[in-house]
Parts: sequence; structure tokens; C-alpha cells
Amino acid sequence: MNNLLLLGDEAIAQGALDGGLSGIYAYPGTPSTEITEYVRDSKYAEEKAIHRDWSTNEKTAMEAALGMSYAGKRAMVCMKHVGLNVAADPFMNAAITGVNGGLIVVVADDPSMHSSQNEQDSRFYGDFAKIPVIEPSNQQEAYEMAYHGFELSEEFKLPVLLRIPTRLAHSRSSVKRLEQKPQNRGSVPENLHQFVLLPVFARKNYEGLLSKQTSMEEASANSEFNTYFEGTDKSLGIIASGLAYNYVMENYKKQELKYPLLKISQYPLPHKLLDRMLNSCEQVLVIEEGYPFIEEKLKGFQEKGTPAKGKLDGTLPRTGELNPDHVAAALGIDIDEGEAIPEIVKKRPPAMCEGCGHIESYKALNEALRDYTAGRVFSDIGCYTLGALPPFETINSCVDMGASITMAKGAADAGLIPAIAVIGDSTFTHSGITGLLDCVIEKSPVTVIISDNFTTAMTGGQDSHALGRLEQICEGLGVEKDHIRVFRPTRKHMDQMIQVMKEEIAYEGVSVIIPRRQCVQTAKDKKLNARLKELGLK
Repeated sequence: MNNLLLLGDEAIAQGALDGGLSGIYAYPGTPSTEITEYVRDSKYAEEKAIHRDWSTNEKTAMEAALGMSYAGKRAMVCMKHVGLNVAADPFMNAAITGVNGGLIVVVADDPSMHSSQNEQDSRFYGDFAKIPVIEPSNQQEAYEMAYHGFELSEEFKLPVLLRIPTRLAHSRSSVKRLEQKPQNRGSVPENLHQFVLLPVFARKNYEGLLSKQTSMEEASANSEFNTYFEGTDKSLGIIASGLAYNYVMENYKKQELKYPLLKISQYPLPHKLLDRMLNSCEQVLVIEEGYPFIEEKLKGFQEKGTPAKGKLDGTLPRTGELNPDHVAAALGIDIDEGEAIPEIVKKRPPAMCEGCGHIESYKALNEALRDYTAGRVFSDIGCYTLGALPPFETINSCVDMGASITMAKGAADAGLIPAIAVIGDSTFTHSGITGLLDCVIEKSPVTVIISDNFTTAMTGGQDSHALGRLEQICEGLGVEKDHIRVFRPTRKHMDQMIQVMKEEIAYEGVSVIIPRRQCVQTAKDKKLNARLKELGLK
């Protein structure tokens, strides 16, 4: 079919498939998860043997994608914005090694923190690494940027960062497909020292990266994704990037846009186009989703000193998602708000699913800690993070993936004993293993509760790399076998659960407790159930 109705995430996936993709690497993270899921469900990807398995974490995904690029194939790596923090080491160094086959790094930002710890803007990472950044304004551009992004990557021999916000990732629109390209033929780099970042080679590579900046900027100025619309009223110029461009145009459906408008969807910033606006307009309004990235950049190069409005001066909100009403207010357009929506249903915080094993685990933990002072349970990122809210109010931290174990260790080092960590099975293999190793090496008095529900539940039930391996991993790290305790978290086993937790919390060393029970959302997953039976877990 030449026309498809796709989410922004799905448009990126289809664009990559049509653009000659050979492998996609990712760890699930909202709002990026559907990109990889779309490729995993693709019959075409299966027929063409396109790699599409989940990775242990974003760092391993980035490195594997770079390895595929080394071999001359086109690869895509996907993550949410905080996942790029995990992948930052190989991401930054990939700008120095460069690529062989095209490599696109898709990062889904989450303004308003719908399911994240922060609102960071990934354009800063692209600027930091000095690589091309592309930012679609709609689903069609998302498709085309993924499709052509491999060519851009191979043109400059650099990774390309494709940035997409939540609202575009999870909204749907019609997408027109382009001609499907074959996969690259494999080939190792001509320069076999290209990926060897010893200082003698890395210095030369870095000089090469710097030498590409002018041509990259020229490519942005000539890009079909960056467009200058001439206006008649030069009292104001509008600079709109990515999705924000749509918010501008939505306000001008019924009237003509009289101001000059510069749409920016490819970086580095096209200075020629910016100069054209700044030298012809009395002032400019910068509209961008995320941080004031462009607005801050304007201060660094404009000669005329044209006043710029946007997020820095409060014309637009600094936090949360933009919307057409915010943009209308900034442009002085009257908003027809209509009547207020009555509050019929009382607002309720998110809650764990009925029948979730985490519920009984928290009840048992609360009882086991009854004789201790509060504030000693460190948690992690997953469904179980809801244990911070009523009626449990058990956990006291949630910072980043894997931080529960290391924070518990640090607290124990500070004298807060006992210290307890709560982490999920998938998060444990993502980045909790190394923290547990630190605890074992130092014989820290830390109790680690690995809540094993056989899946990556919070993002939709993707495969867990911990499946059937948790005890062996913990024992292999050096946790004493007698202090690896497993039980089924149900009301029936409550007394046993409380007793086990009391014993291990009192133990002056490293202990691991594994409450094991299938996620209720995967109860009808035939493939998973068959695997659980095979492993003797069901």
C-alpha cells in the first residue's frame, strides 16, 4: 500500500524499512517503544531477516547499531530522551569514529513528563556531538526523515539524530510511502583505524568532524525540511521548529499569515536563513517544543541585535508541552475557549492493576519494616514505582534506571542500615546488575528485592532479558545462595513473605529477595506462557 495511517513512531519505522534498514536496536521506553514494535511485527522485516530483537539497555543498543554500521549496513537505534543519557558514551564517541553504513539515532523527548523524570531536549546532545539533527513537523516528514536520514548519515559519514516529541510520536496521520530501497551490501571501513579511538587516531577524526561543520550547515540551509516563507509584514518574524510549525499553521487556517516564517527541521541551524529573517524583521518570535534551544543560539551569532521573544522572556511557557493556544496567545490571536468542561469524575492518581503481584509485595514489605524508622526503601523505574503513592507509601526514591541498588548501597555506607532496594526484573538486567556487584564486593548490608513479573511491563509487556535467569545471575555475581530467596507474592503466602523479608533485612550482608508472579497484563500471551512452561516457571 502506498498510503498508510500511521503513528509518528510507526512512520519512522516504515521510513526506515523502506530506506534500506538492516537492523533496529532499542530498549523499550515511552514514547519511543512503538518504533521497534512496528518493525518486530513487520512481515517484510521477517522476510528480509532484519534484526529487530530488544537490547539489554540503550548503551548496548547504541553499540550494536554502531557495529552494524561498521559492517556497512544501515542501522537504527531508538530510545526515549533519558535513554540517551544511558547511551551517551557510545553516542558521543560515534561522532568521532563516524559511520560506515548509515546510522540514525531516534530519540523521543517527553515534554510535560507524561512518563518520564525530566523534560530534557535531545537537540542539545546533537549539538554537543556536532552531528546533524532532524526534527519532523508531522508524520509524513517523520517517514521521509527516516527514509532519507540514512543517505544524510552516509553523506557526512556521521550518525544522524532524529528527534521526535510525545505528541507527534503518539498521534496518527496519513503517510505516503516512497520507493522501497534494498539493504546495503556489507563492507568493512576502508580505513581500518576509523573506529580505533586511540588518541593518535581520535585527534585526526575530531579534526575531520570539525571540518564537516560548514558543509553540514550548508546542507541545512538547502534542506527541503527547512523552508523560508516570505511575508508582507516585517514587524515580526516567526521561527518555528519541528512540531511547533504545525501549531503556528493551525492558527492560520482561516486567515493569511502575513509575517515571514522560517520553518526549521534540520540542524545545525541554517545561519543564512536566520540572517535573512533577523536582518529584515523588527523582532522575532521563536516557537519550539522543548527547551529554548534556537532562542539561546540566536544570541550567539546575530549582528543586528534583533529582539527575540519566546520561552526565555515568558512569551511562551518554559515548562510542559506547547499547544496551539499557547502559540495563539504569543501571536496575539484571540482564542475561542468555549465553555469550561465540568468535572464529572474526580481526578484519580494512577494505580497498579488489580491482581498485580507488586501489591502483595509492598504490603509484606511495609509489615516487615514496621519496627524500623521510615525512609530506607530505594526504588526504581517501573510499575512498582507507584509504591510511592497511597495506599502503600513504601518507597522513597526513583531517580534513574538501576539507581535503587546503588542508592541503597550509598545510604548503607552512610550508616542507614538496613537499606532496601526495590527493582524490577527488566530494570535489573538493564542497569541493576553492576550495582549489585558493588554491593557484593563490599559486603554491603543491603537487601535487594527484584520483583519478577517475567516482562517489561510498564512499556507494554516486551521481553525481559531476566526471564529464567535471575537466580543464576545473582549467584554468579557472588550473592550467597542461602540469601537468594524466592516466593510467590499472593495473599495466601503473606506470612511467609513477611518472615522472609524480616530475616533478610536483618541479615548483615547482601541478600536478594525475588517475589515472582506473572504480570496480569500478559496472562493471555500464548508465546510467553509457552516459554514459562518450558522454563518451569508456570
